[in-house]
Amino acid sequence: MAVGDLSPGRRSRRRRKGRPNLRRLLLTTLVVSCLLALSVGWVGLRGWQARGHLENAADLAQELSRQVLDGETVQARRTLAALQQQTAAARSRTDDLGWRAAAHTPYGGQTLVAVRGLAEGIDELARRAFPPLVELDFEVLLPRTGRIDLAALRAVLPTVAQVDTAVQEVRERLSELPADGLSAPVADAVRQTRAELDRLVGFTGAVRRSGALLPALLGGTGPRTYLMVFQNLAEPRSTGGIFGAYAVLRASGGEVKILKQGPTSHLEMFERPVLQLSREQRALYTDLLGIYPADVNLTPHFPTAAKLYREMYRRSVGGTVDGVVATDPVALSYLLRAIGPVPVSGHPTLTAGTAVRSLLSDAYRRLDQPIHQDGYFAASARAVFDALLTRPVNPRAVAQAVGDAAAERRILFWSARPEEQKEIVASRLAGVLPDRETVNNVGVFLNDGGGSKLGYYLKRGAELTVGDCRPDGRRELHLRLTLQSTAPSSGLSSSVRGLALAGDPYTARLVIYVFSPLRGSPLTARLDGRPEPMGGGIERGRRVAVLGVDIGAGRTRVLEISLLTQANASGAAELWLTPGTTPWTTHVSPAPACGQ
Repeated sequence: MAVGDLSPGRRSRRRRKGRPNLRRLLLTTLVVSCLLALSVGWVGLRGWQARGHLENAADLAQELSRQVLDGETVQARRTLAALQQQTAAARSRTDDLGWRAAAHTPYGGQTLVAVRGLAEGIDELARRAFPPLVELDFEVLLPRTGRIDLAALRAVLPTVAQVDTAVQEVRERLSELPADGLSAPVADAVRQTRAELDRLVGFTGAVRRSGALLPALLGGTGPRTYLMVFQNLAEPRSTGGIFGAYAVLRASGGEVKILKQGPTSHLEMFERPVLQLSREQRALYTDLLGIYPADVNLTPHFPTAAKLYREMYRRSVGGTVDGVVATDPVALSYLLRAIGPVPVSGHPTLTAGTAVRSLLSDAYRRLDQPIHQDGYFAASARAVFDALLTRPVNPRAVAQAVGDAAAERRILFWSARPEEQKEIVASRLAGVLPDRETVNNVGVFLNDGGGSKLGYYLKRGAELTVGDCRPDGRRELHLRLTLQSTAPSSGLSSSVRGLALAGDPYTARLVIYVFSPLRGSPLTARLDGRPEPMGGGIERGRRVAVLGVDIGAGRTRVLEISLLTQANASGAAELWLTPGTTPWTTHVSPAPACGQ
């Protein structure tokens, strides 16, 4: 390098030449920074506004639901218009150029994508799913003067299909939203919205399927007969309780009538199973499953119980029925909320608040003989059934009652026609553990082992925690059951006490079946903190742990079971539980997907 290159004049000119480049760089950086700050502020403001619109929409959606089911069509139209304004505003706030550009940034972009997806999905529901519902006459789904108008029912089926299709498509779109890298409030919103959509899809899908089936089930293509069985929850069985009484229903042209009733004790006990049992069924439940009417639902698989009971009825009483329906006193109490108090000849009036106690506790104080108790159950069910068919009722209240009962698996149905049963299996009404699953389904099913009616006094809790991923891709599930007996230590009749177990007739004995997820298995069990041996078996591809637990009056027992899932299992889980006289207290703790 020449010495002259370092002369003061040359250096001065070089500095002067560089200053404009530096000023340009500083100015550009300043402008970009200001624009970035402005855009972030703009996106933040728009996000805040979108949140407000979505919260308003949620409130309006609840009001719209009430108005639709109450038949307040004029008010519902106004509410729908306001709802659509809010969802459209939320969508527009998240759909401009600035929002889209910010959604591509590495920090916070996923959150903006999720918010925009939520706004679009909810707006789609407001524009496509809700308007047909506003115009739908829900009264056609209820009987009038003892009959359902099948022509009117068929007329609304296209609308129901339209709504279900829209809801299904929105759920599918929201399932593609990012689940990771979201801010905590948005992650919660995505999770809650997906859960609500899952429930909504379950409802619209069930209505669509049942709507398509109902005309035929109600005798629109020829008379049908059904067995309705009433589960006595005071003596637990896997699907709820022993089949204590039955009624024969006849459906013809949309009209349903009770032809006859009787206690299950009228059905004889058979020397051999009335239908062939599999080796797995016999190993788990013995032949009692197929020879004793009160034990057909030792299995939680309702189609098995229904087929066995149907065959026992055919052999004992005569006549072949087209299907079997099961319900229980808690479901009746839900219906009583909708239809009001119902008198029962020769017995106290049934109300929503007293039905369960009257049927499952007071009856054993007033009535000594099991045949009289079963007769009371049958008379009560008939009185509620007749009131539902003949009284003017609020559609929203009936829908809520039936929905609650179905969600808790207190209404079960099996059709003897394979093409119909195939459609029913997709719903909770089928009482079927899924043979394919995207979450870890764990079943907890209780059976009385002492011939008592102490199940009325049983309070139940279940906690299920999904563990970490193991090197082989499996997960360990931790199940904790809390079982408390609130029974008194004296004063109960012999028909309630049952056998004297452990020297104490007030001790309830439970046989508990814990079903693992598909291709999973039970590992270990502890009762009150101590290792507990367990039997085992297999039913419908699921390994089953079998445990016996005695619960004295006023005592609480804690049973802890660990289970293993299949490889590459989901971090989500669901509990399937035996319905009781009161709802279970439950808590499920999911886990992130493996590798996250």
